[in-house]
Amino acid sequence: MARLEIKTADQLMAMDPKHRGARWAGRQTTLLRQILRAFADRGGPIPVSEIVAASAEFPAELTYEALAALDRDHLIRASEGGVDIAYPFCAIPTRFTVHLPAGHRRHACCAIGALGVAPMLGRPVGIRARCHHCDEALELSAGPQGLKPGAGGVMLWIGRRGEAGGKMIDSL
Repeated sequence: MARLEIKTADQLMAMDPKHRGARWAGRQTTLLRQILRAFADRGGPIPVSEIVAASAEFPAELTYEALAALDRDHLIRASEGGVDIAYPFCAIPTRFTVHLPAGHRRHACCAIGALGVAPMLGRPVGIRARCHHCDEALELSAGPQGLKPGAGGVMLWIGRRGEAGGKMIDSL
């Protein structure tokens, strides 16, 4: 029988500081910020040709290399000529829907991603998901400082990604 291990947010953050540091450095690039802004503003996927054209300050081959590096670091997923995942956003429908103030709807890769959109954008958002345990619809509100009142008792379930074996937060 599997044991349910409950950890605080601080304990989860301390689990792999080396990997988190490398991912954080990758997030500091102008290219990734450009891709994230496109996802937030209009959704994805974002055509690679558009990303390269918008990065006119760099030669195309450097932009392609930078995209490949972001893909290797699992910060984006480039496939079929476009970026369809730019963590925390996903162009493919998921169980985690983020409602932006202008009425736009975006999908998040995972529960943590959905919870991180408001602080990332500096704006309040609504989050809709389904309970991992009972499949009940969940609606939460988050602002730049965190969850709004009414989210008490919500937990994140951490599962394993199929063949990749890496951890991901897959449900609320």
